[in-house]
Amino acid sequence: MDFMKLLKSVEELLYEVVSWLVFYPITLWSSIVSPLRMMQYADDELADPAEDQYSDTLSPPLFLLLTLLLAQVISSAMPSIYTDATLPPLLAPTANLLLARGVIFGVLPLVMAVTLVRGKSIKLTRDALRPPFYSQCYVATVFVFVAGIGLDLLLIPHLAGLTSGIVVIALSTIWYGAAEVRWFKLDLGMSTASGIALFVRKFLTAIIVIFAVAFVIGWSLKNWK
Repeated sequence: MDFMKLLKSVEELLYEVVSWLVFYPITLWSSIVSPLRMMQYADDELADPAEDQYSDTLSPPLFLLLTLLLAQVISSAMPSIYTDATLPPLLAPTANLLLARGVIFGVLPLVMAVTLVRGKSIKLTRDALRPPFYSQCYVATVFVFVAGIGLDLLLIPHLAGLTSGIVVIALSTIWYGAAEVRWFKLDLGMSTASGIALFVRKFLTAIIVIFAVAFVIGWSLKNWK
């Protein structure tokens, strides 16, 4: 009986993993072309029973995790001006890079989610933060994934990818900013000018937090070794 339960669990796990090949591209494409719809979708799905949530896409945390792993694979496959010996500890092309990207992936949606909760004058609790964090994961994941590719292009030897990297980072930032401003207008009822000002402030705040946390992690990794 226990063996049959184990076998059933393995079957379900296999199906779940294989299904990602279908639903990951769907989630990625939907997040790129319809970011506002996906953010609203993330909010709405949390109101459904747990077994019915995100039945036609990947859940935001899983989407974030798989994109994180994909970004690691792409980054490891691209040539870089750094070598294992010269690369800063936080950016080493191993688990440390995965950790660095994880910090970036997590801080952006967290900062924007806190902004939305505060903007509605709601008490900041774990339950109150969950819906906006989930919705922010979709757009933040796309931004960091694409911007990360741009950064990898910048690190190609002999500046071969300099122009392409700058363009990719610029376009991803513009896309992310436009999506956030539209969401601020919709969710917080503010004007376009106020939405832009709020996005710029919070985006810069997130970048500062990212660098601060990255410095701490890098220092910890260096001293731990």
